Amino acid sequence: MNINTDAGLMGRGLLAKLCVVSLTFGLAACAETSFFAQTAKRVSGAFAGDGANGYKIGNPYKIKSVWYYPQVDYDYRETGIASWYGPKFHGRATANGEVYDMNTLTAAHRTLPMPSFVRVTNLENGRSLILRVNDRGPFAHNRIIDVSRRGAQLLGFQQKGTARVRVEIMANESRAIAAKLTGTRVASSGQTPIRVAKLPKASVASETLAPPPGAKAGAMPPASAPVRAAPERIRLKPQVADSRDGVSVGSGPTVGHLTRKPVRPTNLYVQAGAFSYFNNANQVKARLHHLGDIKISPVLINGQDLYRVRLGPFEKTEHADRFLESVIRAGYTNAHIVVE
Repeated sequence: MNINTDAGLMGRGLLAKLCVVSLTFGLAACAETSFFAQTAKRVSGAFAGDGANGYKIGNPYKIKSVWYYPQVDYDYRETGIASWYGPKFHGRATANGEVYDMNTLTAAHRTLPMPSFVRVTNLENGRSLILRVNDRGPFAHNRIIDVSRRGAQLLGFQQKGTARVRVEIMANESRAIAAKLTGTRVASSGQTPIRVAKLPKASVASETLAPPPGAKAGAMPPASAPVRAAPERIRLKPQVADSRDGVSVGSGPTVGHLTRKPVRPTNLYVQAGAFSYFNNANQVKARLHHLGDIKISPVLINGQDLYRVRLGPFEKTEHADRFLESVIRAGYTNAHIVVE
């Protein structure tokens, strides 16, 4: 969730200099797919500046009149809508110089370092998957992450195209890969040192999915085959840390598995902003009242009282998309969709 500070509302109009920072969402228990084998994929290409050694944060950049500020954020959590990208970009260079392969478990994010690891949970079916961020995007206001085609298949939304998701950074794994690629021997995580050795090498057992339209089915199950109740597993060879090279992230994530568990209903909201002063939130509400059912909801986050200005709830993504565009046209370019 993004917070728009009140300072911008005290100058030459309500729309000046709305600053954005990340807020923390509560975690919910969910199924998890650990694919630590993705760390085995070496980063290729040469980069200028902070992209040296295959690790890149990047400078602020502007897309369609919106500024994005890449940064290291090991507390990152966000809910919203995910999409996926595939054949059109397959074989092209990603933002950190790798070659995009739609059949690997990667993702594009607007601000997180590359590479870093995120857990993406499909809130519509309970599936959870760990992906490696190696690209920038998506740049549609109403999407928070683009996953590879393979990621969309495993998360269960390739055919639908989008899904309500929670995205949260895997802090220890992301610190470890950053330390390895930048030559840092120890990266601190709270009071626990995270030491990094050689990147693990893993073998991945095959897993069957329904064939894409027009493809020969062969021995694969039909598209209508239900998801198995038992966990679908991708087995990785265990890795032993090399103490000579400065040791690992413990033993890393456990054996990877994909599980679907029961989910609870969710709603979509369009959030224009979150403000520390009620009067500022009320001004925004007054400016947007013509759009429909808009509310101010107080919330306490990290000891700070905030007032969120939201429209909704909406049951369908296309309805939330339409209202989001209206809010953005009204001047609130940091507005976004929230899933709760």
